[in-house]
Amino acid sequence: MADVFASASDLVADLAARRVSSVELVEAHLRQIEHYNPVVNTVVTLEPERSMAAARLADERRAIGDGQPLLGLPVTIKDSIDVTGWPSTNGLPANAEHIASSSAPAASALLDSGAVLLGKTNVPAGGGDWQADNKLFGRTNNPWDLARTSGGSTAGAAAVACGMSPLELGSDIGGSVRIPAAFCGVFAHKPSETLVPKSLQPNAAVAMTVQGPIARRADDLRLVTPLLAGPAVGEDAAWSVRLPEPRAERLKELRIAVLPPLEWLPVESEILTALERVAGQLRDAGAAVEYAMPTELGDGLAFYETYLAILNAIVTRNLPSEVRERSVATLLANGDPLSAAKARGMRASAGEYIGWYAERERYRAALREFFRSYDLLLAPVTLCVAYSHETRRWLERRLTIDGQEVLYDLLSAHSAFATLTGQPATAFPVGLNSAGLPIGLQAIGPYLEDLTPLRFAELFEREFGRAERPPLADVA
Repeated sequence: MADVFASASDLVADLAARRVSSVELVEAHLRQIEHYNPVVNTVVTLEPERSMAAARLADERRAIGDGQPLLGLPVTIKDSIDVTGWPSTNGLPANAEHIASSSAPAASALLDSGAVLLGKTNVPAGGGDWQADNKLFGRTNNPWDLARTSGGSTAGAAAVACGMSPLELGSDIGGSVRIPAAFCGVFAHKPSETLVPKSLQPNAAVAMTVQGPIARRADDLRLVTPLLAGPAVGEDAAWSVRLPEPRAERLKELRIAVLPPLEWLPVESEILTALERVAGQLRDAGAAVEYAMPTELGDGLAFYETYLAILNAIVTRNLPSEVRERSVATLLANGDPLSAAKARGMRASAGEYIGWYAERERYRAALREFFRSYDLLLAPVTLCVAYSHETRRWLERRLTIDGQEVLYDLLSAHSAFATLTGQPATAFPVGLNSAGLPIGLQAIGPYLEDLTPLRFAELFEREFGRAERPPLADVA
């Protein structure tokens, strides 16, 4: 019988050894979706007949010796990532009838490697939130606590966590694969910027966004990430990618920096305790571990302001002018530096935008120098565990961190340490807090050395334990 909680790597091995067929795997996952999706609400588009036809074809191809690396493996893909002939709505009613006419390069790479698409997964309206809730498909719930968010914008992490999918393809510009993975207790990888072809915005002026996988085990991420890398099929044929080997094959060979506490960035005490515990475990395993960050980043606040300015110039560029000015006025009234940075981004001139890119390049140079002394930077994924569903307007939202009220926008601060400069970052679970909710950390690596944080996550998982299953029995 097919095990829907098996890792993608194990399922690929089972398929290759003919211990299970793609048809059996797809049927088993469709049953799991039928059972759990009504309460979790993460898989929003299903075409069972189409998925079963693809599974039968995969089994036929394997029977004649086809050896594609993912042949017959069921996967899910974020709604906003185009797949030819499938709906791609981005959670917007105006796009309810939209069918993609072509596939995003990363989706093509996944499916051209033999994967079978089970369905598309939920996103926030327009893709811009750390929770998934929209008027087309409703709200995605966290499988560890249905009253809380699964994280966003790649809510398919919830499907991976509860056995509805062994592998999800998502995207990340504000932590959108790493935060849902941390909230749902699974693994995710944000690839180096430029490693995976962009498709959400085919525009060279749109920085930082990448597409990457979510899975139940670290070796699944290492299996898939190289398959996504390189130029889009049929384009840029003059170059290819050869990822450098991991810097270490044993934990004791690694030089690990741990992000120190930052006064302006509160973090739940249980996450900080988990970070300290992991640092201790790594020292005990023989790794060189110390609290450090690039000196050029100072306390990280100006770095995050640059990130917010660029991000908001990108994501608000199509706002009507009257909506833009109302939002800017609200932000400026907050009177804090982060809201001011967002307002600058929304009002940016071309010259200011280019200037922020110059700042970005200075930070990239600082990270290159930093990773000559260290192999990894270990940090929280975000400042809290999964929070209760939020219904207030964005600019009115606040989070309470150990009794302190903070801006909602701080959710992306830790992820920005990898995003602004284009570093690879692997999110991995490190247990549960006192309320039984998952805690996730991230290992940030040197640019285009994705295999180093990926290998670290494998080694850590092997030594200190795998992801746990959410307590779904009470919603069966």
